[in-house]
Amino acid sequence: DPTPTTHPIPGSMPAAPTSTAPTLAIRTRDDGGLTLEATGSWTLQSGIPALDDAFQALGRASALTLDGSGVEDWDSGLVQVTIALRAAARDRGIPFDAPGLAAGVIRLADLAEAVPEKTDARRGSEHLDLLTRIGMATVQAGAGIRTTATFIGELTLSFGRMLRGKGVYRKQDLLLMLQRAGMEALSISALVAFLLGLILAFIGAIQLQKFGATIFVADLVGIGMVRDMGALMTAIVMAGRSGAAYAAEIGSMKATQEVDALETTGVSPMDFLVLPRVIAITAMMPLLTVFADVVGVFGGLFVSWAMLDIGPSMFLQQATRAVTMGHFFGGLVKGTAYGLLVGIAGCMRGLQAGSSSLAVGAAATSAVVTGIIWVIAACGLFQLLQYVLGI
Repeated sequence: DPTPTTHPIPGSMPAAPTSTAPTLAIRTRDDGGLTLEATGSWTLQSGIPALDDAFQALGRASALTLDGSGVEDWDSGLVQVTIALRAAARDRGIPFDAPGLAAGVIRLADLAEAVPEKTDARRGSEHLDLLTRIGMATVQAGAGIRTTATFIGELTLSFGRMLRGKGVYRKQDLLLMLQRAGMEALSISALVAFLLGLILAFIGAIQLQKFGATIFVADLVGIGMVRDMGALMTAIVMAGRSGAAYAAEIGSMKATQEVDALETTGVSPMDFLVLPRVIAITAMMPLLTVFADVVGVFGGLFVSWAMLDIGPSMFLQQATRAVTMGHFFGGLVKGTAYGLLVGIAGCMRGLQAGSSSLAVGAAATSAVVTGIIWVIAACGLFQLLQYVLGI
């Protein structure tokens, strides 16, 4: 039988020859120039030879030539070598030539050098000096203050629209938020307040027993809970509970473009989403504060009865005489202010969230941190104000 004739399939590529290891021969010419002869497969997978010897020899050369006629195949590794050699020749002010090098390598090298690297492109990996870090932190703090002031201003305008009957929100949503911020938060608030009353009573008992004045544990627990600790601890609990929930809910709506849909239909997200939540937690915080005060006092009563042999009636009488109406209403004012701060922090971080699930989690975390910081800072301001006023 005659030997069959094979015909290549149209559009197919011939089988690639077996690649050889890349080599770079360095040769000095009689005219003082330097010739680098590249042979073999210049790919990242084959391994790119080091250029240290070439750079060392280049210091005495009057010209640089990269001979690529012996290159079998190449990828971005050869492009990087070409760019490095051309840059080295340019720095030394000597001519560079690349005979036999594939035109694609030259075009890619020209394209890579067409747009120079930005001077601050690698700034994040560098160590910044103290003054630069202070300046960046100051700029970020200023931007945060402006953002917060803008949000509070928009919330104030939204509240004004609600008072005029022009706010766009659902009353069912407001009632639901009241339930979530009120009744559903009673259990955790009661637990924290009771434990806090126990702690205050233990601390007071240990110290007051040294002076035989254990009856004043009732004063410590009563004044401490009603004046400050009841409102403060309830606000911290609500920051971790409701503040994070507000940020996650609104952040999820923003990630799924529900907030954008509201704006497209002409509904203000501030009216529809933020205002009911802020009103709910602000309205419920005074009630939760009173509840926490009562439960905390009973926590102190339990310790006094079990450890100090102080009867419930005696403890309550002593606590009632120690706590004044100024302490009581001061705690209510603080609780209301704390609730407003927690609501603003949660909703603001939710609206500032990005469009991914990771951004929603970051917004919830930021809402808790921001809310707690604001509450503690406000507590310090209230203490200073009460000290100045002598309350």
